Amino acid sequence: MHPVNARTGGQQAPFRSGSGLARPPRTRTAAFVLLAVLLTACTAPAAVTPPTAVPPNAVPHSSAAAPTTSSGTSGGQSRSGAPIISGSVTGPGATWSQTPARAPAPGSSTSGMKAGSPPLNVYLHAGSNMLSEQVKHFPAYAYVPHNKSGDVWVIDQRSHRVVRKCLVGTELQHVVPSYDLRTLYATSDQGNRLLVIDPATGKCGRIIPVIDPYNLYFTPDGRSAISVAEARRELVWYTPKTFTMTDTTALPGCAGVDHADFSADGATAVFTCEFDGRVAVVDVRTHRVLRMVDMPVRNMMMGPQDIKLAPDAHCYYIADSDANGVWVLDAAATRVVRFIPTGRGAHGLYLSRDSRRLFVTNRLEGSISVLDAALGTVEAKWQIPGGGSPDMGNVNADGSQLWVSGRYHKVVYVLSTTNGRLLAKIPVGDGPHGMALMPIPGRYSLGHTGITR
Repeated sequence: MHPVNARTGGQQAPFRSGSGLARPPRTRTAAFVLLAVLLTACTAPAAVTPPTAVPPNAVPHSSAAAPTTSSGTSGGQSRSGAPIISGSVTGPGATWSQTPARAPAPGSSTSGMKAGSPPLNVYLHAGSNMLSEQVKHFPAYAYVPHNKSGDVWVIDQRSHRVVRKCLVGTELQHVVPSYDLRTLYATSDQGNRLLVIDPATGKCGRIIPVIDPYNLYFTPDGRSAISVAEARRELVWYTPKTFTMTDTTALPGCAGVDHADFSADGATAVFTCEFDGRVAVVDVRTHRVLRMVDMPVRNMMMGPQDIKLAPDAHCYYIADSDANGVWVLDAAATRVVRFIPTGRGAHGLYLSRDSRRLFVTNRLEGSISVLDAALGTVEAKWQIPGGGSPDMGNVNADGSQLWVSGRYHKVVYVLSTTNGRLLAKIPVGDGPHGMALMPIPGRYSLGHTGITR
């Protein structure tokens, strides 16, 4: 059963949470500071202080179970009592650090690139209008699932006209592009099923039985589909073509498992645990849980939600609704290195088509924060006129528009990615959630509402 307001769409009074983070040691010269800024990108320690008030549903480190270092210091505070920068890490080979993370050395394995090579961009092939042959002739439609009215609305992206409604009758969560981008799946966790949609026509088709698919992902090698079985606290692995079940991964310490992203090499996946204030790191080849990484403040009601690998693979960004901002997890997925305040109810994360900006939907204050995707600095905040509840969606094929569902307002917002101007507010059904757009650029889909590489 979902906690009150976490999935049903009812709004709760927002909380502010977080902990102060230690500043990095002073450097000797201004030149060194400038060089460090250029090198560290999103792996740098926090330059901002997260909210200091801890909500009633949060578990601060002082009360959360955490490993003990060899010196006997607990995972929550330093000997002086100051909060540390890292979240706790549990699992085989896990370590606990009280030292703020430093930038990787240029050319090191953690920098994501070799010395002298061009900058890494894992989304290089998902740029503006980089449509593959199999999708370039698809009609430009938006697909909006509703978790209250239990149907999918198909909307023409150009005219904003509703062209079709597909009734499933059970709660729907996300519309997910298949690995080869040729099929869409509307996930129904309560119905234990997927609704197949043909993006070449926008028509809905057969039903596929799948266990508790709150969300759906595909491994980067295309070998497996993963049903994120939130209610069961497990991952259910399938063959992506026939949806024959092949394995399960139990996640007993990951209540509210819902969103994920994969490392640049595809070897690991990081799943957020919304009701446990942590993430689970999973080996893609063995399906084994490698470790759990706690956020510096464990929000247990509407905690870690969407997650996005940075374009240069230096870190993962993790939206935390109760923290009202974004945590930054290091590239190895071992510790949290900083916090970025964005707005009340930070929820969805979407990259611009040039991979330079990260759009954060602040669902409880009706705004979109715009971050520099490499540095994590907040460049702008776009307020939706009249307020709203921007939730999930994607950027269109040419990169000019951001489409997001209005979770509590029965609308879809279309915003300019240039200046945040509201271009349209389209009335839809009850409880619009993880909407998808087609066609979208990319060689293959990792799932969710259209993570492509």
